[in-house]
Amino acid sequence: MTLLPIVLVSAIVLTIAYVTYGRVLTRLLRLDPEATTPAVELRDDVDYEPIEPKFLLSQHFSAIAAAGPIIGPITAGILFGWVPALIWILVGAIFIGGVHDMTSLTASIRHKARSIAEVVRDHMSQRSYLMFLSFVWIALVYIVVAFTDVTAGSFAGDQVLSRRGSAPPAEIESSAETAETLAVDLAAQDKSETIVITGAGIATSSLLYLALPVIMGVLLRYTKLTLNWATVIFVPLVGVAIWAGQKIPFDLGALLNLTPAQTHKVWDIALLGYCLVAAMVPVWLLLQPRGHLGGFFLYVALGGGALGLMLGGEPIRYPEFRGWTAANGQNVFPFLFITIACGACSGFHSLIASGTTSKQLRRETDARPIGYGAMLLEAMVAIVSLCCVMVLAPDDPAVQQAKPDWLYSQGIGRFLESLGVDPALGVAFAMMAFTTFVYDTLDICTRLGRYIIQELTGIKGRFGSWLGTGLTAGVPVLFILQDTVDANGNAVPVWRTFWSLFGASNQLLAALTLLGVTVWLWRTRRAAWVWFVTGIPMAFMYTMSIWALVSMTWPKFFGTEGFVAPRDPVPWIGLVLLALAVLMLIEAVRVIVGARPRDPHQPQPIPATA
Repeated sequence: MTLLPIVLVSAIVLTIAYVTYGRVLTRLLRLDPEATTPAVELRDDVDYEPIEPKFLLSQHFSAIAAAGPIIGPITAGILFGWVPALIWILVGAIFIGGVHDMTSLTASIRHKARSIAEVVRDHMSQRSYLMFLSFVWIALVYIVVAFTDVTAGSFAGDQVLSRRGSAPPAEIESSAETAETLAVDLAAQDKSETIVITGAGIATSSLLYLALPVIMGVLLRYTKLTLNWATVIFVPLVGVAIWAGQKIPFDLGALLNLTPAQTHKVWDIALLGYCLVAAMVPVWLLLQPRGHLGGFFLYVALGGGALGLMLGGEPIRYPEFRGWTAANGQNVFPFLFITIACGACSGFHSLIASGTTSKQLRRETDARPIGYGAMLLEAMVAIVSLCCVMVLAPDDPAVQQAKPDWLYSQGIGRFLESLGVDPALGVAFAMMAFTTFVYDTLDICTRLGRYIIQELTGIKGRFGSWLGTGLTAGVPVLFILQDTVDANGNAVPVWRTFWSLFGASNQLLAALTLLGVTVWLWRTRRAAWVWFVTGIPMAFMYTMSIWALVSMTWPKFFGTEGFVAPRDPVPWIGLVLLALAVLMLIEAVRVIVGARPRDPHQPQPIPATA
C-alpha cells in the first residue's frame, strides 16, 4: 500500500468536515456576517484592525502551526504505530480541536475581543480567572522549554542523509565539523549517494530568515512599499536564505571550540535571548511581517510535501499498530492523546485566537475559515509529518534515533525529490520550515507570558514589561541547563524529558478552555447541544490529560521505602497543574449547578434571536 490513498482520503475527510460540521457550528454559534466585530468597532490600527480573511488565515495559521504538528505525530507514530496516530489526528481535529479553536475565537469576539481568561472571569469568578492565568503561564513556560531545546538541537547537529534507495542515514556526532571537513570524511564514500546537511547551515538560514521580516517591517512602515509588493520581494528571499545557509554555515561549535553538548546549550541560551528581545519589540517590526512570511512558508511546505508524497508512490513500511504499550512503557491511553497535541487539539490555539486573531476578525462568519479551517489545515501538516514515519522500516536507524526534526526534514526532502527538487535543498527547506514554525511560537509565548505576569502582579509600564518578559524567558533557563537522563541513566535531550509534561499541560489547557466555553454557552443559551458539542470534548480532554499527569507524577513520589521527595521538577509541576485543574472544575460545577445570575453590566455575548 502506498501513501497516496491515505493522504487523499484524509484530505477528503477534512474537507467534508469543514463544509458540513463547520456549517453546523456556524449555525449553532449564530455567526452573523452583518454584526459589528471588535476589530471594526474598536479599530485603532495598532491592536484592533480588520483585515482580509486570506491574510488573517496566513497569520493565524503561522502562529498556531508550530513544531507541535511535526514532533507529536512523529513521536507518537514511532511509539504506537501510524493507525492510532492517524485516527486521533482526524477525529481530534474535526470534533475537538476545531471546535475548541472556533468556539474560543467566537467567545472572544462576543466579549470585545478579550482573552479566554477574561471570558472565564465573566462567567465563573475572579478566583477562576487567577487560577486560569497561573495555569496558562506554567504551560507557556514548558512550551518555551520544549521548543527551544528541540530547535537548538537542529542548530547543533549535522546529518548525513541517504539519497533515495541508498544506505540508511547516519548522524554526525561532532557538530564542530564544518561542511568542508565532512566532505573530507566522506571522501571514501560515494558522495552521489549521500547528502550532508549541517546544523550550522540551518542556523545561518534561520538567522537570515529572522533578518528578512525586520527589513520588511521597516520598509512597510517608513516607505510606500505595499504588502503585495513586499510579499513578491521577500518570499523568494526566504528561498535564497535556505540556499545560502549551507554555503556559509555559522558554526558556534567550531568558533568557540565547544563540544556538541556545549554547543547545544549555548544555542538554548541564545534562543531564550531571542525570546527576550522579540517579545519586547513592536509587533510591526517582527511579529506581523514574520507571521505573514511564515504563513506562505507553511503553505509551500504543506502543499509541496503533500504533492510530492502523493506523486512519489512511496510504499508504507512502518507497522500500523505497535501494541497498547510502547517500548518506553507508555500506554496508548492516555499518552497518545497528549503526545499528539497540535495537529489534533491544542490549548495554545485558544491563546492565539483570543489574544491577537479576534482583534483582527473582519466579520463574525470569518471565524469558520480562521478558527475551524486553520485547525483542519494543521491536521494536514500533522498527517504529512506522520507520513515521514510511515515510509520507514521499523529497523531503520532514523527510527532508532527518533529525532523528529531530522526525520521530518529527511521525509520532506524525499517527497520533494519526486517533484524534481534537489534532495539537499529539499532537506534544508524542511529544516528551515521546522525552525520557522518554532520561532513563531517562541516569541508569541513569551509575549503572552509577559501579559499574564503583568496581570497577576498588577505591575504595568516598562518595568512590568521587562519583569514579565524576563520571568517568562528566564525561568526556562533553569530547566534547559539541566542534564536530563532516562530511567537507565542515559543522557536524553531536555525537550524529550519535558515533552510529555508539555503535552499534558497543553491538552489540559484545551480542556480548561472548553470548560470556560461550555459554561459561557450554557449560561447564555441553556441548549442541550452545548453538552454534546463542547461538553463531551471537554470531558474527554480532561480525562486524558489528568490521567496522563497522574501517571507521570504519582510514581515519582513513591519509592521502594514509601514516600519520597523527588528532585525532578516534573512531578512537582505536574502536581501544581493537577491542583489548578481540579479547582477550576469544582468552580465550574459550582457555577453551573448554582446558576449564578449574570451581572447586568456584563456584555451579552449572544443575541436573543439568530
